[in-house]
Amino acid sequence: MDPLDEPQLEVGVGPWAGPWPADDRYDPELLEQGDRRNVVDAYRYWRLEAIVADLDTRRHPFHVAIENWQHDLNIGSIVRTANAFTASAVHIIGKRRWNRRGAMVTDRYQRVEHHESADAFAAWAHGEGLVVVAVDNTPGSVPVDAAPLPERCALLFGQEGPGLTEAAIAAADAHVAIRQFGSTRSINAAAAAAIVMHEWIRVHAPAAE
Repeated sequence: MDPLDEPQLEVGVGPWAGPWPADDRYDPELLEQGDRRNVVDAYRYWRLEAIVADLDTRRHPFHVAIENWQHDLNIGSIVRTANAFTASAVHIIGKRRWNRRGAMVTDRYQRVEHHESADAFAAWAHGEGLVVVAVDNTPGSVPVDAAPLPERCALLFGQEGPGLTEAAIAAADAHVAIRQFGSTRSINAAAAAAIVMHEWIRVHAPAAE
């Protein structure tokens, strides 16, 4: 059989079977038509605002910041990963507009903030009591797995290719890198962000999660 002729499985669930729940978290339109969104089963049929409100009650105390000077496609993927790990917020530094394609609409569920410059972001972070951790294989950086990341921190990532700007490096309180053993100087920015975020999760997230 031609793969194109194979039946395609539908994502999600169909219309609600039985009496509708008496709970304002549920969306009447989704109950009637079904919920085909890419959400975990616990949020099936919930309104978007209800999902965000629930996530807000259990976000982790780390933030993610990304410099945005070249409309990098990786930014959307980083937002998607931040949502998966329930980061407190994602902070876009530089251009306000960013490429949302890789986010796969997860930016609707994730808090996203904007800062004009690395200095402005660092000032905000320090005012919130966050340690700014630059992620790049710059001189003096230490392996991210060599010591625990601070529990309250902001993980700062640069653009694909050039990495962090000098201003961002100077604004950081700590500098970490990912161990690499091949011929390429760096790995994909979205992949690097996922590795470092999961390192925070591995150290700080409760085992029950």
